[in-house]
Amino acid sequence: MTPDLSGTHNPNQNHLLAALLDAEFDRLAPQLELITMPLGEVLYESGGKQRHVYFPTTAIVSLHYVLENGGSSEIAGVGNEGMLGISLFMGGNSTPSRAVVQTGGHGYRLGSALLMDEFKRTGPVLRLLLRYTQALITQMAQTAACNRHHSLSQQLCRWLLFTLDRLPGNELTITHDLIASTLGVRREGVSEAASHLQTQGFIRYRRGHITVVDRAGLEGRVCECYGVVKKELARLLCDVRQR
Repeated sequence: MTPDLSGTHNPNQNHLLAALLDAEFDRLAPQLELITMPLGEVLYESGGKQRHVYFPTTAIVSLHYVLENGGSSEIAGVGNEGMLGISLFMGGNSTPSRAVVQTGGHGYRLGSALLMDEFKRTGPVLRLLLRYTQALITQMAQTAACNRHHSLSQQLCRWLLFTLDRLPGNELTITHDLIASTLGVRREGVSEAASHLQTQGFIRYRRGHITVVDRAGLEGRVCECYGVVKKELARLLCDVRQR
């Protein structure tokens, strides 16, 4: 069905869809399907066939690499700035990561074949998606470096700020267990780091909810990884038009 551009849910809430030229958007819009993306839903598994690509609007999806022993950690996050399914047009058709909804909300999905048809036109969609892919690769590389070289407190600040960038408010509905799984660390470490941030007045935590009360404080404490990824995304997409 054709999306209702005047309603509560709008494809233009996703920055990539909003950046499309009118001709490309008009071809894809009738095929975009509004979907609910509940917390914990797995959009695709490692090695699985990807029948759709996803454009989150109010949801946030975490890309996890899962080890043989069942452990996992986030290698990237995708919210309203991007899309899931880049392996389709990069020639791989599948990915070793798992995509799981970290923050419940909504988004749009599009059949993989439809996106590939548009990609093969070698026009504005191709250029836009390749630049987004470069930004996503930067996020993955910076996440790996951050997890290796920076403290858990800095990693938590980075993760909180990236999550806030994709949400309209300053409150996150999430547990310490889920944050620990995302960062690939022990729950006790997350609880200790969060307690320190709360003592310093940066956040307020109650069971299942984190409220950021001093964003500037988090930005002053976070490592350079947050700024590197944010600047790269802005640089690569700075000249695209927002509808």
